[in-house]
Amino acid sequence: MTMTMPRRAAGLTVETLPLGQPIGRAWLRLFGLVPFDFDHLMIDELEPGVRFLERSTMLSMRHWEHERTLTPVPEGTRVHDRVTLQPRLPVPGLSMLLARIVGAFFRHRHRRLHKHFTTGDVPRPTTFSTRFYR
Repeated sequence: MTMTMPRRAAGLTVETLPLGQPIGRAWLRLFGLVPFDFDHLMIDELEPGVRFLERSTMLSMRHWEHERTLTPVPEGTRVHDRVTLQPRLPVPGLSMLLARIVGAFFRHRHRRLHKHFTTGDVPRPTTFSTRFYR
């Protein structure tokens, strides 16, 4: 899965993002090719190098909130992602299913981050938690 950046974000950096204002539509693509959802991307809070809080809506989500926190630990850096989601469709069990899918996606992302930033046999200093609205 890949995610495009909104056209309006061209040239923006973490330091120049407009906080609390929609940045634009970021497309989610399966295998980097097939668009299957989009995110009306908006960063509400930002502490560069420490934390961000994204509060957005998506085609499939009435509410999407993603907070990432980076914490120094003796082994390196702990990456903690907290995701809160509310699907648009009121289908019984959909929130639980999406929480499992999102959880699997973030666990995969953490494994890739760990592999990219570490060498040797270092413990995985990452955590993931999710919660969802009903």
